[in-house]
Amino acid sequence: MLTLTGSGRLTRKPELRTTSTGATVTTVAIASSRRGSDEDPVYVDLVLWDAQAAFAVEHLVKGQAVTFAGRLAPRAWTDRDANQRVAIEVHGVELEYGPKPRAAGAGDRAEDVPA
Repeated sequence: MLTLTGSGRLTRKPELRTTSTGATVTTVAIASSRRGSDEDPVYVDLVLWDAQAAFAVEHLVKGQAVTFAGRLAPRAWTDRDANQRVAIEVHGVELEYGPKPRAAGAGDRAEDVPA
């Protein structure tokens, strides 16, 4: 088992889903900058279940900073154009919530601030 630790910011607000067995799950999509590099960020999906998923959906917002650790579980898939892709997923996640982004103006919501 390979453990992955890192930090980044949410690329979108998580949404709660229910499996066919009744379990609740959400995927927290994170963009993590490469230290000392101008390259594109690394995108990581944190897979959260049940109470942890519900709490994340209620409290996390787009652009919020998080720190995480968990089991690396790459997932291969084929896109619409038949290209092979790999998603970097992390399961069994320990998640620390960082500060929420500040809204640019008084009428803006934190969810509307880009990551």
